Amino acid sequence: MISVIIPTFNAEATLGPALAALVPAVVNSVVQEAIIVDGGSTDATCLIAEAAGTRLIRVEWGRGRQLDAGAAVARGDWLLFLHADTVLEPGWEEEAQAFTERVDAGRRAPSAAAFRFALDDDGLMPRLLEALVRLRCLILALPYGDQGLLISRKLYRELGGFRPLPLMEDVDLVRRLRRGQRVMLKSHAVTSAQKYRTDGYLPRMLRNAVCVTLYYLRVPPRVLARLYG
Repeated sequence: MISVIIPTFNAEATLGPALAALVPAVVNSVVQEAIIVDGGSTDATCLIAEAAGTRLIRVEWGRGRQLDAGAAVARGDWLLFLHADTVLEPGWEEEAQAFTERVDAGRRAPSAAAFRFALDDDGLMPRLLEALVRLRCLILALPYGDQGLLISRKLYRELGGFRPLPLMEDVDLVRRLRRGQRVMLKSHAVTSAQKYRTDGYLPRMLRNAVCVTLYYLRVPPRVLARLYG
């Protein structure tokens, strides 16, 4: 079964819906547990996590560090890393279960899977951004963390897990997978567009692109985290 690992930091506005989307998978015994790894929230995030019956652990802030800490205590044979502002669309668990069963049965080589990117916003700019992400995944097979990552515990360990990075921990891990090991599922991971609405779509998209470019130029992730905001 799957252990869902969610890193949080002041995520009270989005954590509830993200957890609610997991309930059918828990009922159908696809998800074994949800682990919230909190990095020092000062809002109601931890209260929400406890009220929802999740397994709550607290570690020093840093998304890579938080994700790896969750993986270290997870009991499932499969790990699903998910952002706290991402809601998986209904039916995702059926597709995820089919994928894990194919890998476990040897009908597919060891692989990791991500969901299709979507935003909870209307208008031209959200659709444009979604199209750009689809193009990136089609050409580069490079999903980001807001698309979730479903990976077996065994493969995760072979790759060395998430490194203690404050940003770009998702790109760092996915790049260690071979292209043929990166699978795109059909279900959507619907992410909050709040940052885009607050900052403006074009400025935020440009900032993201600059951060990725600087990462490939080996600028330290701690610097990128300050730039990203």
